[in-house]
Amino acid sequence: MAKTKTDKPTVVKKYANRRLYDTGRSSYVTLEDLCDMVKEGYDFVVVDAKSGEDITRSVLTQIIMEQESKGENLLPINFLKDIIGYYGDNIGGVIPNYLEQTMEVFKANQEQFQDQLNKSFGGVFPFGAFEEMNKINMDIFQRTMKTFTGIDIVGGKK
Repeated sequence: MAKTKTDKPTVVKKYANRRLYDTGRSSYVTLEDLCDMVKEGYDFVVVDAKSGEDITRSVLTQIIMEQESKGENLLPINFLKDIIGYYGDNIGGVIPNYLEQTMEVFKANQEQFQDQLNKSFGGVFPFGAFEEMNKINMDIFQRTMKTFTGIDIVGGKK
């Protein structure tokens, strides 16, 4: 039961005692509940109950940390190190937009791939789709890096 894009996000208040209150459902929720809400497509923001500050990013990061600690390691160690390395770097401002765009392309490719699998179920496995997705993702990365740093990843030239 995902909310539509026109609906305002549900406000979840985080209290000093670390409890989370979902104002949409008028009930306390856990990080696991928020994780489920994300997976179900609910749009929400988390605010500090006292200050009103938006703390959604830190709460979502906490959810990711909990999922990673449960053994669902989606984020490779080298990726995490690379991300840390970009904090305070000149290119750091480009990374969030790049990652967001790349994830959108990945989701679209995943949906397209799923459609191809459904169409060819029982037939030849569509390996070409993986290759094409990889080419598109690498092209986006290379163009982004060249635009913001002047460095051609492939050739290493400015």
